Amino acid sequence: MSDMHLVDLNGKLEAEPIRKGFGRGLLAAGKLDVQVVAACADLTDSTQMNLFKAEFPDRFIEIGVAEQNLVTVGAGMAAMGKIPFVSSYAAFSPGRNWEQIRTTICLNNRPVKVVGSHAGVSVGPDGATHQMLEDIALMRVLPNMVVIAPCDSVEAEKATLAMAKDKRPNYLRLAREATPVITTADTPFEIGRAYVFEKGADISLIATGTMTYQALLAAELLFKDGIEAEVIHVPTIKPLDAETILKSVRKTGAVVTAEEGQIIGGLGGAIAELLAEEYPAPMKRVGMYDRFGESGSPDELLTHFGLDAKHIRLAAHAVLDKKR
Repeated sequence: MSDMHLVDLNGKLEAEPIRKGFGRGLLAAGKLDVQVVAACADLTDSTQMNLFKAEFPDRFIEIGVAEQNLVTVGAGMAAMGKIPFVSSYAAFSPGRNWEQIRTTICLNNRPVKVVGSHAGVSVGPDGATHQMLEDIALMRVLPNMVVIAPCDSVEAEKATLAMAKDKRPNYLRLAREATPVITTADTPFEIGRAYVFEKGADISLIATGTMTYQALLAAELLFKDGIEAEVIHVPTIKPLDAETILKSVRKTGAVVTAEEGQIIGGLGGAIAELLAEEYPAPMKRVGMYDRFGESGSPDELLTHFGLDAKHIRLAAHAVLDKKR
């Protein structure tokens, strides 16, 4: 491991839904700044806004099942000097209200914090309609929008606090199921930064969100194969930390990206765009290949769609074969 204050993966890892970190972070942000307000689309408990609602009922608005209203109300509150966090399932926000996010938030550059929970196939039994896989691409294309996908609940709490201080529109992507906690209170987080979680010289494994844990496991598998993988965690997909990524790829000369979403327009697309312009290198993207999800258990679906450590390992070998 690098000196990034990570949890020992060989020990017993605590698992907690990433969204719980958001809930704690929102409550903490509300205590630090009275301008922080929150609104939800009838999913207060699921998106973990219940802590904020209980502490600050006069600063919370229940919009109801009206996601387009949700973000436009947020834009209005931001125009009046508030710092609004608006939450729903990612399938509905930004899935249902993208035009309102584009026009009322991004066009006017309002610092609304859009929180999309239950993203990725790890939503599990809810199936394809609720397994939002296109949100990174949808939000990354919007001018002014910052896109963040924390790897665990500890980082989600830090990200929420940082978002409250950021003056730009933000999108925070959250998973539903309990996810291994791999960072600590001392692990650094800053919007716009990527971090080397594992140092290596042979290949760069670049991951975001829940897939960073899988990338770390893949690095251990590759080490047994005699391959030293460098694992880069990218919590901020936009703006992308080009300096950290290019430094790694110039060293290793080979790349695998990993994300729990569509590879078209997602993290893999962002890395491919960067490398095509700055430093072309053999690359393979691990993610959803132009298909919808299915119902099943989270672990079953990750394996079925090739989103686990074993498939990242296979992708790494394929890329290294091209490099040779």
